[in-house]
Amino acid sequence: MDGKLPACVIDVGTGYTKLGFAANKEPQFIIPSAIAIKETAKVGDTTSRRLNKGVEDLDFFIGDEAFDATGYAIKYPVRHGLVEDWDLMEKFLEQCIFKYLRAEPEDHYFLLTEPPLNTPENREYIAEIMFESFNVPGLYIAVQAVLALAASWASRSIEERTLTGIVIDSGDGVTHVIPVAEGYVIGSCIKHIPIAGRNITYFIQSLLREREIGIPPEQSLETAKAIKEKYCYICPDIAKEFAKYDSDPGKWMKRYDGSNSVTKQPFAVDVGYERFLGPEIFFHPEFSNPDFTIPLSQIVDDVIQNCPIDVRRPLYDNIVLSGGSTMFKDFSRRLQRDIKRTVDARLKLSETLGGGRLKPKPIDVQVVSHHMQRYAVWFGGSMLASTPEFYTVCHTKEDYEEYGPSICRHNPVFGTMT
Repeated sequence: MDGKLPACVIDVGTGYTKLGFAANKEPQFIIPSAIAIKETAKVGDTTSRRLNKGVEDLDFFIGDEAFDATGYAIKYPVRHGLVEDWDLMEKFLEQCIFKYLRAEPEDHYFLLTEPPLNTPENREYIAEIMFESFNVPGLYIAVQAVLALAASWASRSIEERTLTGIVIDSGDGVTHVIPVAEGYVIGSCIKHIPIAGRNITYFIQSLLREREIGIPPEQSLETAKAIKEKYCYICPDIAKEFAKYDSDPGKWMKRYDGSNSVTKQPFAVDVGYERFLGPEIFFHPEFSNPDFTIPLSQIVDDVIQNCPIDVRRPLYDNIVLSGGSTMFKDFSRRLQRDIKRTVDARLKLSETLGGGRLKPKPIDVQVVSHHMQRYAVWFGGSMLASTPEFYTVCHTKEDYEEYGPSICRHNPVFGTMT
């Protein structure tokens, strides 16, 4: 650790990529995971093409700059958490490291993240890019769920720190429910839910569209997104919430002010039921998606019930939230209440079936909410990469040259951390 530069932590997500250095509390950069490239036709004068050979490889933009670049095609290298285009991924990482972090990759160890159920081949590809193209001295590929569990330690005492828990990771594109036992993901029990931040935005957009208020059509999506981030919250009872708004609209209605990007005319939107109906689709998915009707609390319960019996209690006791879409006010309270109801009903049923002779021990349900939730995966990576053990579990350049990319198929879990 002495004399080493801090490790670089890069968390490439479907919606946004978080970049920064280990031991920092927040990522230095949060940029959209988009890349703008020139799609030039391969025709024309061969001599002029020969002169420009190699230049088009450097002619691209990533992040926010990608959306501002004119004459470029915007691509997304990552979909649903998995890398789809490795050439684009290499270019994307190149600018992440050189342009944003301004780091010399040969001087820093790297911690990259991977989604649950990432294939071993994908790990090998990323190892090839990091070791061959960037010549990094060491690389560790961490599972996002384990990092999110580590990030939740920020709100716990040292005795309570554990790498057993269930992670609800809800970002922009997809929501995963991932059980982790002693730092290892129970892959056969992972469930993914087709409801995440983007769906809430679309749902709010459709609610606003039905009311036909003066939002410019080309801005309706970003207006819905701004309303979601500013005003939405989770309510305990939807019927009571409607009654509350109807009895005292002045107290509960909010007003969103925006301006037309073309004419610069201001417009105002009254925000009413959307405030609680938007995020409610986690608990009543049928509002927005008729094909999928299982509420989030039910899925969490099913996942835990599918796990081996000896880890079920610790899993109920450590349900960790991660990702921007879990940031709604009272999300953890509502989830905890709904799961507790399901669990208590099951215990009551088993007591009834046993004729009252068996009294099951009550199960503690705890949903852990903490202030690092939004960047939980990145923050967990930053914590782990700042420990001396990190350098002992990394795959090194020497190992890579000796054995090849297959060394990255297995990444040891930090046993010394807990």
